[in-house]
Amino acid sequence: MFPEMRRAGLVVVLAVLTGCATTPTGIDLPPIDNWEVRNEVLGRIESWSFKGRIAVKAGDEGFNGKFNWTQEDEAFTATVGGPLGMGTVRIEGDGKTVVLTDKNGESTVLEDAELELRWRYGWTIPVNSLRFWALGIPDPAAAAVTELDDDGRLERLEQGGWIVEIARYQEGGGQQMPRILSATNPDTRVRMVIDRWLFFER
Repeated sequence: MFPEMRRAGLVVVLAVLTGCATTPTGIDLPPIDNWEVRNEVLGRIESWSFKGRIAVKAGDEGFNGKFNWTQEDEAFTATVGGPLGMGTVRIEGDGKTVVLTDKNGESTVLEDAELELRWRYGWTIPVNSLRFWALGIPDPAAAAVTELDDDGRLERLEQGGWIVEIARYQEGGGQQMPRILSATNPDTRVRMVIDRWLFFER
C-alpha cells in the first residue's frame, strides 16, 4: 500500500472513532414499579429524546409526518415534517419563550404557541404539556384527572381541555414508555407513534 493511501486510511479511521466518541449514548432508567414512582422518576428526567411520527387533524386541515423531540432541562426542540408545502418546521422553547422556525428558516416568537400554530397552519399541538404527556405523566402545572391501567401506567388523562389516551407501551430506557398516544380537544386530534426513546446522563 502506498504511504499516501495508508495515511488516508488512518485519517478515515480516526474520524470514525472521533465521531463515535462524541455520539451520546442512552442510559437505562431506574426501576419503575408503580404510579407514584413513575411520576417521580419521569418527572425529574432532565435529558431525553424520542423519534417518531405524528398525525394531526383539525377540521379540514391536517397532515402526517415525522416528529422528533429533544428535551434538555426546561429547553426543548421539536421538529415536525409534513407534506402540503409545509416542509419541516422547528419549534424551540426554554420554559419562557417559544420560537417557531419555518421551512424557509424564518423564526418567529410565539406569544401563544397553540393559538398561533392554528392561525398559521390550521392545526395545533399542545406544545407546553406535550413533554410530560409523551412521558406518560401529567403536566404538573395544571390539575389533571388520570386513569391507570392494570400495570399502574397512565391510560387516560384529562388536562387543560385535552383528553390524552395511551394505547400502547414499549421498552425505552429499560422501562415501559408510551408507544402510541393520542391527544384530542373539541377542535383537534393529535396522534403520535414513538419509534425510539433515549435517555441521557446529565
